[in-house]
This record gives sequence, C-alpha cells and structure tokens, in this order.
Amino acid sequence: MSDSIKASLVACPTCQKKSPWSKENPDRPFCSPRCKLIDLGAWASESYSIPQQTSEEDEIFSEDLVIDPNKSFL
Repeated sequence: MSDSIKASLVACPTCQKKSPWSKENPDRPFCSPRCKLIDLGAWASESYSIPQQTSEEDEIFSEDLVIDPNKSFL
C-alpha cells in the first residue's frame, strides 16, 4: 500500500475540511496554504490566547517588583 492510501484524514483546524495526514500534504494539518495563513493571522492578531491563572504567590511577590524610574532597562 502507498502512503496516500494509508494516510489518515484529519479535519483542517481552520475550515474543518478533511485532508490527508501524509508527506504529500506539505500544509498538514491544514488543507491548503490559505488555511495555514488564516491561522497564522489569528495568532498574529492575538485572537488565540492561553488563559492565565493567578496565585497567592504572584500577589505576594508582585510587591517586590517596584519600578525605579531612575533605572533604564535599555
């Protein structure tokens, strides 16, 4: 059997169209370069984000982070 026959079909993360997960599909897991660019644009515009959980430790140590206006970080 060739790779194209054994290849699993996966849903494109952008349009949900089924596309083969194989070496013949250089855009995997996307179905096309267009869907790949749409996803990249979503990351660039910060449409995707990872939720941040704060803890008591963050609140305790944030008091230590006093900004000194006389210091330059450049």
